[in-house]
Order: sequence, then structure tokens, then C-alpha cells
Amino acid sequence: MAVLHWNHLLSRLEQSALRAELGSVPTLDFGTELRSGESCGRGAMVWKKWLFLGLWIHGSCWGSGSCGKVLVWPTDGSHWLSIKLVLEELVLRGHDVTVLVPSANFLMDYNDPFSPFDFEVLPVPFTKETLEAVFEDFLKLCLYELPHLSYWEGLVKTKEFMEAFTKISRQICDSVVLDSWLVAKLRDVGFDVLISDPLSLGGELVAELLGIPFVYTFRFSEGNTVERLCGGLPAPPSYVPTSTGGLTDRMSFTERMTNLLLYIFHDVFFLYFWADEWNQYYSNVLGKPTTLCETMGKAEMWLIRTYWDFEFPRPFLPNFEFVGGLHCQPAKPLPEEMEAFVQSSGEHGIVVFSLGSLIYNLTEERSNMIALALSQIPQKVLWRYKGKTPETLGPNTKIYDWIPQNDLLGHPKTKAFITHGGTNGIYEAIYHGIPMVGIPMFADQPDNIVHMKAKGMAVELDFNTMQAQDLIDALNSVINNSSYKENAMRLSQIHHDQPMKPLDRAVFWIEFVMRHKGAKHLRPAAHELTWYQYHCLDVLMFLLACAAAAVFISVKCCMFCCKKCGWVVKKKKTE
Repeated sequence: MAVLHWNHLLSRLEQSALRAELGSVPTLDFGTELRSGESCGRGAMVWKKWLFLGLWIHGSCWGSGSCGKVLVWPTDGSHWLSIKLVLEELVLRGHDVTVLVPSANFLMDYNDPFSPFDFEVLPVPFTKETLEAVFEDFLKLCLYELPHLSYWEGLVKTKEFMEAFTKISRQICDSVVLDSWLVAKLRDVGFDVLISDPLSLGGELVAELLGIPFVYTFRFSEGNTVERLCGGLPAPPSYVPTSTGGLTDRMSFTERMTNLLLYIFHDVFFLYFWADEWNQYYSNVLGKPTTLCETMGKAEMWLIRTYWDFEFPRPFLPNFEFVGGLHCQPAKPLPEEMEAFVQSSGEHGIVVFSLGSLIYNLTEERSNMIALALSQIPQKVLWRYKGKTPETLGPNTKIYDWIPQNDLLGHPKTKAFITHGGTNGIYEAIYHGIPMVGIPMFADQPDNIVHMKAKGMAVELDFNTMQAQDLIDALNSVINNSSYKENAMRLSQIHHDQPMKPLDRAVFWIEFVMRHKGAKHLRPAAHELTWYQYHCLDVLMFLLACAAAAVFISVKCCMFCCKKCGWVVKKKKTE
């Protein structure tokens, strides 16, 4: 098991500074019998290098006094894939990482013998099939039902699913906070920091119970409510668009009014229809009056998975850091069969098509329409799709259960990327400078595509209304209009021109919090102010009161003077 663990870490050395220190570290096939003294000598040399590697990693950590124990409260799906890279880097630097994982989940394999993490499995009263059914129904709502519902009908439906997801989150939280033995066990370990994704509530509550600092890492919350109301992040509605609102930083009067109303709506929904239930739960668990937002606001650092190549310019706080694209890396060679198909595209090149790991099936009508459109372009297409093979699939299109997306986007023959707009895929396209056709569906995807469209790197299509010709026209635009490729390369250059790689920056701030037991010096005083103090409404009311008093006194003085003068004049006339 130890050998497997170190083999896993060695794969990460390709992107690490340790590679320069250690040179090449040969591997040994432990299934091969050593038949000669030379083989034995080579085996001894390999074991020495393995030993040196282990001592180098752990010794450097212990020697600097920075080796620590990390507890993780992750979010499933693509969020896990992002944070997993950070955790692997922490392990590579000698830290012990323990992941709290529910027994039923999508991607977090706690039985993986190659995993460098320790897993604390949380028994939950639902199964993976239950999760899949809930999520499948949610996808059907987003893809096929919402476009045909009125605004209020859609809101009611969405609220029902939020209640279902909240119930699941509560059950996961209960598996920890109601288990006094597990809490005592975690407290005895002496963790230095907890890493959490605020989209899965409970991590901050566990950190409070254990008395340890915690760090957030995520893309955004709906309407940026968590960042603004709990993290204190400034967001002037005049030029900072609310997330999922479909707006940019260049807004007309009507759009600014819409933006302000969206902020108000999201705030009311968060505070009174969602957080209110969690406030009571957190108070009961901690044994003192508190709120969800107050607890979340204690995060030492907020690691946001975007960067200025993606974001619109806006105010930021010192305890917010961009780490967008931390998973991106240079392309590796493709599998032989796939490379042959790519090379057969000739001068036309290829198009990469993926709707993410969660959209694995489409209706027959939609899949046939898409396949028909792809069959009419000169490029070869590599389509990640697990559903039924469309009847209209052309000879230029190959379907795969899985594709090495990053490696394909980094291939010199790639001309365009058809994507649902997930953050990971967006950043791989930015990293390699590939223009996109965006077909957003739910969550952060519409907002991501709006950003890329505003940056001149993407064309957006509506999944429910697009026709075959729309997809053909969009692909022809991003491939044949040179401005899309130029803008993609410009954003790629901005992304690469950073003083520190995003992954290194994320790890640095996590280790910073571990070394200093927090980052209180970066925490703004806004957290100690009430909403009316934050907006200086009390000062404004005081100044208005002073002004009103001054006007009142002035008027009274004038009236008194006028009355006096009138009385004197009247007296003189009488005399």
C-alpha cells in the first residue's frame, strides 16, 4: 500500500519543484524477481531513492515546522475534482489530509487503494441511487421544464428541489455533529485547518466544534449572497453584476435597476427562506445563539476559482484570493487510436464536445439534432456522450464515454470547444486559448458563458431552442472569425502571466493559515458592523437630523426676528 501511495505522489512530481531537486526517480517492478547482483544493486539504489524521497518531503516539512493535519469537508461532483488537486499537492508537501466523505456520493471513492488521503466515512440514511434520482429530476427541470414554466412556477419548483438538497445536507451534517464519539476523535487528532466548500453547508460548523480555522474554496454562490452578506465582499450594483443574472459590468439604466432588484431578491431569499432554518440548527449544535452567516463569515480565506482573465474588474478584499485554473496543465500525448483520428482531420482540425460529467444523456430529439449539425461541418468531432448513439451521427464524429479533455484542448489541431460552460472546462479552454460555443444549462454555467461572451471568446446558444443550423453557424463563427481565436489567446496570455501558479497560490494560503493559526489581520472590520452601520445610514440620519435641526432653528430665529421687527415698526407707527 505504501508503494502505491508513493507511486501516486510521484506522478505529481512532474509538475513540482521536487523534480529538479531529485532528478529522475526510477521505479521498480516489484512483481519481477531479482536474478543477479546487478539487479539487487539496482533494487537497493531504487529503495534508497524512495527513502530519500520520503525523507525529503517529510523532513522538509518537519524541519520548517509547517507540517500539519488538514481536515476536508468537500462538495461532490466537479467541485471534488478541483479540490482534489489541492489536497494532492498538500500531501506532496508532507501534510496529512483527512476527508469527511458521506457513504453515498458520486465521485469520492473512499475505497480507492491508490488514494493518498485518509477517509472518514460518514454513514448517511440515503443511497447513491437516491442521490442520482434527485439529481436526475433536477436536471430534467433545468433542461426541459423550466423554459415552459412561468417565473413563479419555476421559482416554486426550484424551491422544492432546494428543500430536497437541504435535507440531504442536514443528514450529512447530522452524521458528524450528532456523533459525539466522532467529534471527540476528530478533536483528539488536532487538525490545523479545515478546507470547505460553502455550497455544502456544515464544514464551518465542524470547524467551530473543533475550534480550528477554516478556509473556503468555491466559484460563487447564487447572487453572490454568501460572499457579500457573510464574507463582507463589496458589490456595488451599479457595475458589479449579480451572479446568474446574465449581466455584464457595462449596464444600461434598465439593467442596473434589474441588477439591484436581483440583489435584493437573492438577499431576501437567502436570509428568510434558506438561512433561517440553518440559523436554528447551528445555534442548537453550538449551544449558543448564532446564525449561518455569522459562522460562515469566520472563514480565514476565501479561495475563488476564477481570475482576472475571467472576472470583470470589481472591488476585492485581502482575504479573498483568485485561484482559477489551478487544475490546468500542459497537454499530454493522446492515446494512439485517438491521435490517429485527430490526425485524419487534416487542415480542418477537430472540435471537442463535452457537456460535462453529469450530463450523460439527452433526449433522442436533441441528440439527433446535435449529431446532424456536427455531421455537416468539415472538422472531425470528438464527443463525450454516454447516451444512445444518435441515428444522424456522421462519419466525422466519434463518441466516447470519456475523453482526455485537457489534452485534446491543448492539441494543435483543436479549433473549437463545445461546452456546457462548467468552470473547469472554461479554464482549460482559456489555458490553451481555444474559442468556445457555450450551451449552458444550470448552476454557474450561464454566468460563465456570459463572461466568455463578453470577453469575445465564445458564442452562446440556448439548449432548448437551438436548431442544427444555429450550431453550425456558431461553430463556423468561432472557427472562421479570427477575432475569437485572438481573444482566446489574449486571455490565455493573461492567465499564464501570473507571479505564482494558481495551485501554488491556493496551497500557500492554506499553509499560511496553518502556520499563523488563522489570518485575522486580513479580516475586514465590516464583520463587526450592522447593516446600517456598514452603509453609514446611522451617520446619514444623524447628519440629516442635524441639518433639520439647523433649518428648524434658523426658521424659528427668522420668525422671531421678523416678529420683533414687525412689533417695533408697529410701535413706531402708533407713536
